[in-house]
Amino acid sequence: MAARTRNISVTGTSRPLLPRHAKLRFDDTRQRWVILAPERVLAPDDIAVEVLQLCDGDRDVDQMVDLLAAKYVADRAAIASDVIAMLQDLADKGFLVEAREASA
Repeated sequence: MAARTRNISVTGTSRPLLPRHAKLRFDDTRQRWVILAPERVLAPDDIAVEVLQLCDGDRDVDQMVDLLAAKYVADRAAIASDVIAMLQDLADKGFLVEAREASA
């Protein structure tokens, strides 16, 4: 099914993904992950990269938090707070949108 995108206010039920104009890539020159967008490059830290790799438009934020809490055996509430804040910051900068089902 095709997905349309819209601006995002990040909550547990949000299904974030990078917009079409932005790509998460490993930069061999810098030896780090970057988000490439027209006339912009963002170099997220390792934790942000791990979260961004989960942003596929299918998983919601709650599912991502559950995966991370299990992987790191960490407090779910603390992870949720940090993940939502990070994703909202990226959304506010235009690096994330929310997927939703295409209307028929």
